Amino acid sequence: MNFATRAVKRLLLAAAFALVAVATLAPQTARAQSDTDWAENNKIDFQFRAQTWTIAANLDFALFTSACSDSAAGTEVSGGSYARASVARSLTNFAGTQSAGSTTASSGTGGQTSNNVAINFATPSAGWGTVTHVGVYSSTNLMTCFALTTSKTINSGDTVSFAIGAFTYTQQ
Repeated sequence: MNFATRAVKRLLLAAAFALVAVATLAPQTARAQSDTDWAENNKIDFQFRAQTWTIAANLDFALFTSACSDSAAGTEVSGGSYARASVARSLTNFAGTQSAGSTTASSGTGGQTSNNVAINFATPSAGWGTVTHVGVYSSTNLMTCFALTTSKTINSGDTVSFAIGAFTYTQQ
């Protein structure tokens, strides 16, 4: 896939995030969703080549202090009690494409899902630095990453969470 094609793909794939940390962090919006090469290759093999694609039962949400891309993870936050936030893949936890908050199989036409449950990270026991990107993992495989519109500094004691409906993923 050449640069122009990839750039058009990124423009077509829209995402919105709100990173909320109680008291000190205002909601943030993110754009520029990018599926990784691993995810793109598995989708093609699954959809067109009749290959099995195994995704972990839980999606793990990661915070990065440097850019992630379709071919590489950024610098993931570490220390200060940081751990990826894990959410089970289910109809209950992620909305169907027909509407935000829905809990039935997808029947919509927009190719968009959002979180029906808060995505909560551990409370930092030390600062995590300035978070610039968010990634979604299946086990050890980064599936997609997003750049926050506004970077956020995470301090010790902040509550870091994507509120219900704040994580939005659009597949086109």
